[in-house]
This record gives sequence, structure tokens and C-alpha cells, in this order.
Amino acid sequence: MQRTCTLCSGSMKLGEGHALFTAECSHSFHFQCIASYVKNGNQICPICQAKWNDIPFQSPTSDHSHKRARINPVDWPQLNASEPGVFNDDDPLASKPELPSNSTSNIDAADNKSIIKSIDIKTYPEVSAVQRSTSQENFTLLINLKAHVTNSDQSNNAHKSQTSRAPIDLVTVLDVSGSMKGTKIELLKTAMGFVIENLGPSDRLSVIAFSSTAQRLFPLRQMTDSGRQHALQAVKSLFAGGGTNILEGLKKGARVIEDRREMNPVCSIMLLSDGKDSKRDRSHLQQNLRLRIPVHTFGFGADHDPVLLYSISEACSGTFSFIEAEGVIQDAFAQCIGGLLSVVVQDLQVQVQAVHPDLRLGQIKTGSYSTRLINNNRTGFIDVGDLYADEERDFLVLVNVPVVVGEDSSNETKLVNVWCAYKDPCSKETMTTEAKEVKIQRPDIVEEEWVVVSMEVDRQRNRLQAAEAMAESRAAAERGDLSSAWTIIESCRRGLSESASSRAGDQLCIALDAELKEVRARMEDMQIYEASGRAYVLSGMSSHSGQRASARADSTDSTGFVNVYRTSSMVDMVTRSQTSMPDRHHPW
Repeated sequence: MQRTCTLCSGSMKLGEGHALFTAECSHSFHFQCIASYVKNGNQICPICQAKWNDIPFQSPTSDHSHKRARINPVDWPQLNASEPGVFNDDDPLASKPELPSNSTSNIDAADNKSIIKSIDIKTYPEVSAVQRSTSQENFTLLINLKAHVTNSDQSNNAHKSQTSRAPIDLVTVLDVSGSMKGTKIELLKTAMGFVIENLGPSDRLSVIAFSSTAQRLFPLRQMTDSGRQHALQAVKSLFAGGGTNILEGLKKGARVIEDRREMNPVCSIMLLSDGKDSKRDRSHLQQNLRLRIPVHTFGFGADHDPVLLYSISEACSGTFSFIEAEGVIQDAFAQCIGGLLSVVVQDLQVQVQAVHPDLRLGQIKTGSYSTRLINNNRTGFIDVGDLYADEERDFLVLVNVPVVVGEDSSNETKLVNVWCAYKDPCSKETMTTEAKEVKIQRPDIVEEEWVVVSMEVDRQRNRLQAAEAMAESRAAAERGDLSSAWTIIESCRRGLSESASSRAGDQLCIALDAELKEVRARMEDMQIYEASGRAYVLSGMSSHSGQRASARADSTDSTGFVNVYRTSSMVDMVTRSQTSMPDRHHPW
């Protein structure tokens, strides 16, 4: 006989004064727990999903006050209840956010008076000087952006910092197919328990469980004490069985966000799956993925579908994480919510404006961020989106440096101005930074020290080259040409080792080389590549293209080479995860 009740985790030893109920499927529970469970219309076993024909009935006047005190059941989620046609039954917000007073969709530095400094802008020319009598094509400028860390971001307590950070509407879409049985489903419950406990009372959470079909466990609910208790019990009731319909789960999760009556400033979807999508028709994949909702995907174990999960994350401005070791799923979730709970900038757009009349902008290298050039290539835009506190973004802009002609006596050339516009997630106001001017010296004779390539520019070139090598080697591996994949990787590693920043001992270059070495090892043969190499390299591509941390393989050490984009908030949350409980496999 079972020793504990699955619904409340209380003891079911005989003689302890609790009435017990044994269903026709042979699973047993406290009678009081089952009475509360079926009162909400549930008629399936929370353990094996068997449909019950005989269910207990309890009179509302029953008095159990003489019974021994134990954990009382809460309102159990209606796991088999019909869902509404529209998911507009979300909890009201803790307090309505103020409407924007001067919101604008485009950057206008002259008219926007809301000048603040929540973002630092730094710029670096490739070299500090170019000879007056010469021109230079494809001259590289580096734009570095860094979001400030607020006092709330430095706090380790999500609830205490709630008043000064932007609250979130979070939807977790969880694979509960048959392959999740056993340890996997228990680890998933553990990880979700950690997420729930670290959301604040103004945050709202909804959970979607999918197997052959998808089901919403509960609507967007405030994570107050009672909301967290309800969410924990709902997650606890999850069981594994059935096929894997990832897109159905994602679509239902998106509906929760799209149909909500009220909106917290930040929203996101976290999608975890450990299997291949059993619904093979992907003809409508792209139209289903045109969501204006960030989706962070997690591939769990060796049998998930990394190509699909990567495609979803790329289409939805999220990240793809590869969780190779089952035991680190909670740390992967912790890193993700550490970022989501520290959003300080939204709808960030960078504008680059040519200053010199003969200067034109060329290629803008941004990874996965969209760019556009207008005004005869004299104006460029980069659409960045959200930034977490302490996050950085680096973009390379190629320009032409014109000859200094005529009687121009100036010893410098002003190249471009750079500024940013973004939305403050708490006030909803559109802010604009002060313009940052980029200029270089134009002497008659260039001294040797002036033509030394900027270390900052060099290291970002290395980052982009490493990311390109990963993508190219992956393409070769997909063709079955592992020899070419190895050649691409080793060629890139040689180039990195010969760069100025690498010779100076730059930590990013060291990390990139170590990562490329790991990619090479996971392409040793096709069997290894199929088992873990594909997922590993796709997770790396996701991280580097968006310049945002993703979990990769089983590395959760904060000193690991896969953590070059990890912020202080992410580190704090992962540390909290790793020290949260002595027995992380059995939180219930």
C-alpha cells in the first residue's frame, strides 16, 4: 500500500485517524483530499489518469474537527474541466500600470525631452587615426550598450524587490508525454516549484501541460501566497503519458498571453520538451510562430527535437537551452527567470546617423537582430528589444572613411552619432539617450601607436567569427561532411589564437576557443553529433546570435565557458537554485 497521499504528501499509515479512499485503479488517498479533489469535477486518477466510475461523496455538513490536524487540501485544479473559448479569465493585476504620457514609436532626439541614463553607450573606432590623404572602406565601428543594474536587481529576494522591478506574466508550457515518466517528471515538478516560489505577488503565472493534446492547468494567476499554493498543487498533480504535440502546447500558451484582459509590463513563455514532435506536419510552422511574445525553449535529454525548439526560439526572440544532464533542469529554469525578473529596458532601438557628408553606412553586424538602412545609407537602425539589468550588446558597423579634401584644417573627422530610444517597463514612458559622437584623428602622418587595432573591436570580431564557424560547421555536419566541419572549426581556432586580443589573454577569446573545442568533440562522429552535438551547437548559436545566456549541456558552473553572457541576476538565481534544498530530486 502507498505510504503517502499523492495529493497532500501526508502519511497514510493505518491507525493515524485518517479515513482512506482506494479507487478502482488501486491508488489510495486521504478521503478528505479526494472529497475536495472531486468536488471541483475531477474524475480521473491524478497518478495514472484512469477515469473513475465510483467517486466519493461528502456531505457539506461533515465535521472532522475531532480528527488529528494535518495538511489541509486546497482547491485542486480541474484537470479534466472544459476550457473557455477565450482565455480572458486572468487574475486582475495587483495595481494597474500607468499609461504612457509621451510614447513615440520612432527615435526623435530633438523632440523627446525624456533624457535619462539607464543605458550606457560606448563607441570604439577600429583605429584612432587615418591619414588625411587616404580613404578607407569597411572601417569598423563598435557600439557597446550596457543596461544599468538597479537596487532591486541586486536583491536576492524576488518578493522584496517586487515594488521596483517590472512584474511579469509568465506561461510555462511543459511536456508531460510518456517519455517524461519517472525521474524526469519529478525533476520537472522540482524545477517548477522553484520558479513558483521565486515569483513575486505581482507576477502572474499560467501552466500549460501537453502530450498528445494540450491543456491549461490554470489561468494567469497572481503569485500571492494562495496563488503559489494553488500553482504548486497543480504542478504536483502532473503525470506523464501520451505523445508529443509541441506546437499545440505552444499555441495554447500563446493564447493565454494574447487573450488576457490585463497585461503586466513583461511577458514570456518558457517551453520544455524531451521528445520529438509526434505531429509531423510542419507546413504551418512559420505562421504559428509569428508571435510577438518571447519564447525560451529547453531541450531536455538526448531525444528532444533541437531543430524545432531552436526554430521556435529564433522566430520568437528567445533562447534555446540544451539540458543534457537531467539534474540541472532547475538551474536552467533559474537562469532564465533570473533574467526575466530583471527586465529594465523594452523596445530598445539604436539609431546610427552619419555626420560627415561623404560618409555612408555599410553592413551592420548584429547577429539575430534586425537592421535597416535609409536616407541613402546615411541612417541605420537596430531593433534590439528587451534588455535585462547588467546585460550588454555589441554591434559592429562598417563605414567608409573619406579623404580630407580642400582647405579643411581640422585634425579630426566626425563619423557618426549614436543614440537609443526605449521604453521604461515600469513607467511605460519612451526614453531617449544623449547622442554619442564617434570621431577619429586625421593627421598628415599617422604615428605607429595610432594604427593599433582596438582590443574591444578585435574581441567582437572574434565573437562573430566563432559564431559563424559554429553555424558553418553545423551545416557541414547536417550534410554528413564531418571532415569539412572539423576543418572549419580548427581554422577558426587558429584565427582566434593569432588575434591581438587572444595574445593579450582576453577571457572572451579563451571562452570561445574552449567552446569551439567542445563543438569539435561533439562532432567526432555522426552518432555523437546526433546524440548531443546538434543540440549543443544550436544552443551556442542561439546564445551568440542574441548575446544572451543559454544553458548548454550539463554546465552550470558560473566560471564555465558557456556563461559569457550571464548577468548578475542570473548568477544570483542559479546560486539560489543550487543551494535551495538538500535533496533536489524530491521537493514534494
